[in-house]
Amino acid sequence: MPRIPESEETSMLPLPGTPSASWARFRARLSALFSGADPRVCVAFWLFGLINNVLYVIILSAALDLVGPSVPKGVVLLADVIPSFGTKLVAPYFIHVVPYSVRVVIFVLLSAIGMLLVALSPGYADGGTISIKIAGIILASLSSGGGELSFLGLTHYYGPFSLAAWGSGTGAAGLVGAGAYALATTSLGLSIKTTLLASACLPTVMVVSFFTILPRSPVHHPLSAAQAGYRAVGTPDRLAEERALGDDRDEAVSEADGLLTSSIYSFESQKVTQTESGSLRWLQIKANLQRAKGLFFPFMLPLLLVYVAEYTINQGVAPTLLFPLNESPFTHFRAYYPAYNAIYQVGVFISRSSTPFFRIHDLYFPSLLQVVNLVVLTFHALFNFIPSVYIVFVIIFWEGLLGGLVYVNTFAEIGDRVPQEDREFSLGATTVSDSGGICIAGFVSMIFEVWLCDWQVAHGRDYCRKL
Repeated sequence: MPRIPESEETSMLPLPGTPSASWARFRARLSALFSGADPRVCVAFWLFGLINNVLYVIILSAALDLVGPSVPKGVVLLADVIPSFGTKLVAPYFIHVVPYSVRVVIFVLLSAIGMLLVALSPGYADGGTISIKIAGIILASLSSGGGELSFLGLTHYYGPFSLAAWGSGTGAAGLVGAGAYALATTSLGLSIKTTLLASACLPTVMVVSFFTILPRSPVHHPLSAAQAGYRAVGTPDRLAEERALGDDRDEAVSEADGLLTSSIYSFESQKVTQTESGSLRWLQIKANLQRAKGLFFPFMLPLLLVYVAEYTINQGVAPTLLFPLNESPFTHFRAYYPAYNAIYQVGVFISRSSTPFFRIHDLYFPSLLQVVNLVVLTFHALFNFIPSVYIVFVIIFWEGLLGGLVYVNTFAEIGDRVPQEDREFSLGATTVSDSGGICIAGFVSMIFEVWLCDWQVAHGRDYCRKL
């Protein structure tokens, strides 16, 4: 092939400042950002985040259809959150003894059984009680809470791209869950029962993701959560001495997923007896409680604050952010709340997908901005000073961005700042803050909504009574 003259070769390159040159620079930067990302890991964790959270969204979307108009929808929210909160509060201190493969199977069974109970038990329209449906919601919530702390702990073995994919998947769950339920029950005309039965099949995607898509080799990590717990009991000096002397340590490695399930350590040149092992387990629990204490102010508190603020907005304030219909794009007052929720979910999805491109390190600043959003929107609900619903749309979108940013960057900061031997535990333990924040907001919002609506009616704005 004849060689192209150098002058012609140069003329074929994109000129600086041209669209093709800008696109080339963008592609190069994108390639550098995702250098080293394993597509299988990203797909698996994105699906984990999506499926683990999507049932939570579907249940909240179906709240009115599940319990009827006479039962407060906060009952569904609390049944959907409190079991998850309890799981995240307790499980990090013992769940490390259960292999990840076993956990996934348990979570899938709990979710599927829970959704089957919700779908198959008679509803209020058929004269049935809601107790069996609430029991199903509780099972699904237990699964979601255990899944979140487990999959976030699992990101410790797969690097920052797994955390970014998980965050993006959880953000997509809001859009997919609410959108799919609305599409199935309105546009496609499916019954509530059929829609919920179909959703009971979704957890099987997690089984496929874990056992067929996710590469298993990174889980064969030399330092598991159990080993990290034992190491936390010893002093650094003693551990250094043991490494220097080359003490022999027998480790039984689980063949299922490579996690350490039992260890026998030499302290004072003696093997640990069964009694001493029990003492070490108690010392490990105490050490983990100390770790959790150290996580509160840098990570747990800002995550708790942002969730209290945003869910109080979503559940307690947003239903009262109403304008005259002739000043809005809607024809019914009931359309406001789904629109606010959809805009919020778009913001959450964008920000939870942002860590490869954008990071924040001061977690308190966006959390406090979220509190400002709560104050501004509450004052508007009281005094009606925002002139247009479109400004409220922008604030709600901003609310979603802030909430998603704090969520993903909290766990990203744990990955950066927490020592490696403590990281898996810390990722799981910190998840208690989001569920705790939602629980607090659930109680607060029930009071807020009634108070704000009564205030508006007393001051001549009765839109909230027309929902």
